[in-house]
Amino acid sequence: MTTRETTTLLAQLRAVRELTDTEIQIAETRRAQARTEAVERELAENADNARARAAAIESALRELGGVPHLIGPFIGRAAGVVKAMGEQAQPFDEALLGDLALEHQLLERARYIKALATAAHEPQIVALADRLITAHSSTVDWLGTVLSEDALGGPAALRRTPLQAATGTIVKLAVIPVTWSARGLDRALDTFRSAPPALSELLARGVHVGDVAVKTLTASRDAALETAEQVTRREGEHSAANTLHSLRTATGILEARELPIEDYDERNVSQAISAIKTLTEPSDIRAIVAYEETNKNRAGVVSAAQARLSAIAQDVTGRN
Repeated sequence: MTTRETTTLLAQLRAVRELTDTEIQIAETRRAQARTEAVERELAENADNARARAAAIESALRELGGVPHLIGPFIGRAAGVVKAMGEQAQPFDEALLGDLALEHQLLERARYIKALATAAHEPQIVALADRLITAHSSTVDWLGTVLSEDALGGPAALRRTPLQAATGTIVKLAVIPVTWSARGLDRALDTFRSAPPALSELLARGVHVGDVAVKTLTASRDAALETAEQVTRREGEHSAANTLHSLRTATGILEARELPIEDYDERNVSQAISAIKTLTEPSDIRAIVAYEETNKNRAGVVSAAQARLSAIAQDVTGRN
């Protein structure tokens, strides 16, 4: 291998090493946004796998006679922290697109490294590049699926932070000066409902009302929303009624009889999962997830619903 080939290969390996540290930091940050324990475990595993890849890249650098930059990992982690902080002022989809851009860069650099290593007759580096290509291809597909889930209006694997929800709403209002769509209202309410502290906790802490008062206020709110939906629909205001229904769906306060699965409350985990697998509309899956998280909150059921939506998203985007 010529000196020029070695220099180019070392430069690319160092660049991927630094970007991998950014990837690790982002995976750790995303864990707090995981909708289910299964997604959180997957993100934790992704972070661990990225650390293993970083170690393998370090080893490859040394074998080529290079010295890894001591400040490189720090820069990578710092970049990840800055990205995580900055994206709080971005809409959710823009934050995910930023993650996707990072993964695409890692993927293309890995392919470039493979070509360089092939030309330089470095089979170990070729094997490492193949490992990187496989890992980043999988992550690109996963992030693309999460974006598709969000676009379909279903419960995405990652939740918006409250600030992202607010920012996304402001952007939409600034660019499209119309009233919220039902799906847009769904998303903002889903974030508000799922992000701690919950409404009842705020009431309990700030106003010091008792549990009975909180339950009374909540019940009154739920009944008022249901009545408002019925009245507006009866008066022929179907658009307003649909928005109110969407609001009730997002907050998990539909009655069991309104759910897209018959006798849902009577079903055990296995029966609920079996029924969820037959759903084809993201809005129906969203209704089940919101209701389940508000009531029994069975992790297996929520994970099954998320998996079903993921399958639909993959079909829509041709990822299957």
